[in-house]
Amino acid sequence: MLPSSVKAEYKGLADNENRRRFSKSTFALVLAVMAMVATVHGALWMWAQETMSAPAAINKFPSLSFAPYDPKSDPESGGVTNEAQIRSDMKVVAPYTRAIRTYSSTGGLEYVPSVAAEHGIKVSMGAWVDKSDDRNERELRAVVDLARKNSNINAIVVGNETILRAEQTVDELIKKIQRVKRETSGIPVTTGEIWNIWLEHPELVSAVDFIAVHILPYWEGHPETSAVDQAIIIYNKLRAAYPGKRIVIAEFGWPSGGYNLHRAQPGPMIQAQVIRDFVARAEAYGIDYNIVEAFDQPWKTNEGSVGCYWGLFDGDRNLKFNLAGDITNTRANTNTIIALVIGALLSLTALKMVRPTFGHVAMRVAAANAVGAWLAVVFDYWVTHYFVTGAMFSMALGFILLIPLVFVAMARIDELAAIVFGRAPRRLLAKPAHDPVRAPKVSIHIPAYREQPEMLKATLDAVARLDYPNFECVVIINNTPDPACWQPIEAHCKLLGERFKFLNEPKVQGFKAGALRIALAHTDPEAEVIGVIDADYVVHPDWLKDLVPAFEDPRVGIVQAPQDHRDGKRSVMHEMMNAEYAGFFDIGMVQRNEHDAIVVHGTMVLIRRTALKAGGDWSSDTICEDTDLGLCLLEQGWSVHYTSRRYGWGMLPDTYEAFRKQRHRWAYGGVQIVKKHWRQMWQPEATRLTGDQRREFLMGWFNWLGAESVGVLMAILNILWVPVVAFGGIAVPERILTLPIVATFVIYLVHFMWLYRQRVGIGPVRSIGAAIAAMGMQFTVAKAVADGVVKDNLPFNVTAKGGGKAKKGSDFAAFWETVIAGLLLLGAAVLHMTNYHQVNEINIFKWVLVVQSLPFLAAAGMAALERTPLNDFALWRRLVERIHAALPRRTADVGVPPKVSAD
Repeated sequence: MLPSSVKAEYKGLADNENRRRFSKSTFALVLAVMAMVATVHGALWMWAQETMSAPAAINKFPSLSFAPYDPKSDPESGGVTNEAQIRSDMKVVAPYTRAIRTYSSTGGLEYVPSVAAEHGIKVSMGAWVDKSDDRNERELRAVVDLARKNSNINAIVVGNETILRAEQTVDELIKKIQRVKRETSGIPVTTGEIWNIWLEHPELVSAVDFIAVHILPYWEGHPETSAVDQAIIIYNKLRAAYPGKRIVIAEFGWPSGGYNLHRAQPGPMIQAQVIRDFVARAEAYGIDYNIVEAFDQPWKTNEGSVGCYWGLFDGDRNLKFNLAGDITNTRANTNTIIALVIGALLSLTALKMVRPTFGHVAMRVAAANAVGAWLAVVFDYWVTHYFVTGAMFSMALGFILLIPLVFVAMARIDELAAIVFGRAPRRLLAKPAHDPVRAPKVSIHIPAYREQPEMLKATLDAVARLDYPNFECVVIINNTPDPACWQPIEAHCKLLGERFKFLNEPKVQGFKAGALRIALAHTDPEAEVIGVIDADYVVHPDWLKDLVPAFEDPRVGIVQAPQDHRDGKRSVMHEMMNAEYAGFFDIGMVQRNEHDAIVVHGTMVLIRRTALKAGGDWSSDTICEDTDLGLCLLEQGWSVHYTSRRYGWGMLPDTYEAFRKQRHRWAYGGVQIVKKHWRQMWQPEATRLTGDQRREFLMGWFNWLGAESVGVLMAILNILWVPVVAFGGIAVPERILTLPIVATFVIYLVHFMWLYRQRVGIGPVRSIGAAIAAMGMQFTVAKAVADGVVKDNLPFNVTAKGGGKAKKGSDFAAFWETVIAGLLLLGAAVLHMTNYHQVNEINIFKWVLVVQSLPFLAAAGMAALERTPLNDFALWRRLVERIHAALPRRTADVGVPPKVSAD
């Protein structure tokens, strides 16, 4: 732990920092930006509020389809209504209609005529006809009996689209119509069918007293702009075909929700406009008509996504739109308020920003408001749509899984803004301006497990060349029985002199941490600083000279230098891996260092010996003992420093499989660290971590471990969802569960390409290679997280480097990634081929599957690249030379990485 005097000094500095952070000018800047962004956000909502116009509807409709069922019941599955429900619903529609139409005469609907009579409402009584002879008989007897007893029944409709559904032949239906006509006197009898059935069956026309035609342009895919024209055209066709026959448009309507059908777009405002336009035209032409429906029918899931939404009233019996005046979104103001409030709440984090700039604050607050807008849309969808259990579960699960991705996207936007618009980093260690006053002794520890002797010799030779007067080097060979691996190192240490200590420990427990504990036990007592490098690292002579002076500050526990590699030109794959590594050290680590919250990695690291002891020494609780130790020291109040200047170069993993195993180890160790330290993140009294440090570690874990795992889980769930969409007709709400995935991917690409260009300093070709390498690790990280959740104490897998430990196996390294990518692309192809109605949500979902396949394709591509001549830079150089020869006046950037310089 830190000495008490240092703790007091540190606390005083922290208090000063907090006071500076919340200065009046900072507070005013953030509030001003929040107000500005909120104003723009609100203005965008107002601008997006479309206003439509349409003729005013008449005071009372001629007729409305009437299904007086409780919204939670399901008449199609045997549900019935009752007199109380009918009376309640009749009071709702009575001010708006002169007549109603039912589709059945049983199941409680026998009360409808008498209740309607109390309100002076006429009834077109329906008799449901299907393939069940018993039910048909009950319906026909009931409708005849009701017609005899109720004088307000002005028509009987025998069957509803019975011929269309092929539940009766035309002759069978005609016989039923004739029977009802015989058993009732003076009441017109007909049947309800779509318009082409009437045109195709004149014998049916002859059997009925009037034509009850259903004209629903939505189901024919006509756009809303021509729906009324289409209805009038069809009406005129029937008039021309059957002059003198009375024609009633027995169903006309438009859905307020659900999916599009070709060019037909549903929507609440569109429904209002179409129906009001139709009513005006029908009244002007003297057309008898019935509007379908009076009420939304939440149970009607057999008509696709729109079946629930044909009502003038919603399921709670609220009128959906005004019958006169402008047509507006009645929920627009509510949605705007929700979006602004959530955006403001999420923007409050900007009040704690250190050294904020206008651009940085604006982007953070804008991202918060964008999330607020998305959540407002989610809420609006939730309260304006009906869900069966399966749909509710899928939407809730999809929304929950999207939350991590949305917050990761916010974090990436914030990091992008901090680098592009924020202030330059101020905590990065730089070379000392003058020679240090003293040179505390440093003990450099190099653990080695079955390493190639020549590679380790090069590491020792580089240490011997260090421009620092006071150091020793402890080399510990652990669990390496082959004398050919350790005897040359023992001899080389003797050759290099007394500064180099050689240890050969054949039975070390606790992986790398166990070896480092042994090395510490053999360290010179006068050593104040411990340095750790991997066996493959060649260090710069200035490493200790430049970085050890930082320990003159008694608060500093660790000084970390970045990793880098000297063999990126081995192959195209190795260059991609090397570029991917660089982003972590030049982007993420630099930003985390501003909050004293870097991830300590166990090479190129210098540790104060007293801090190491205070932190409990190297722990074997996790296989990432370095990161674990760094977090332990931060929890105790020690400070950690970072430099982005390269002071050492190691070797890249030999193969793609080795690259995957290394990333799996890091991610698995990360899960172990989360399990070990999560309580400290939520208990401020148990640790000295600052709020910024907690945030950086939590977001780091969330961004890396959580987002990758959720990405894989969502991809697998979407694969399972494809048959439901393709063959069940149930898609995913486009604005809620699909577009955010695409938006998150776009943010990822912009973040990656822009920051790699600005911070890492590489061109677009190498940036694309780095992005492919990074995306290709998604499944590996997700598997590591799953392993970390269900498995304890997996072994430490040493990364094969230097060409001596790993060879390309016969198995394809990215087999499962290839399978998942293939299933995602197959799913997209199936959706493309089965989307006969060109539903927008299905098209978007199709492209989401393609986007989700990219990380898996990236892994498969890298694994395949390793096995082909395309992985050889020589091939590309020859290709470029041929291009130069063909175009002698044109130069091209071959994209080959420059030679690594020790400087």
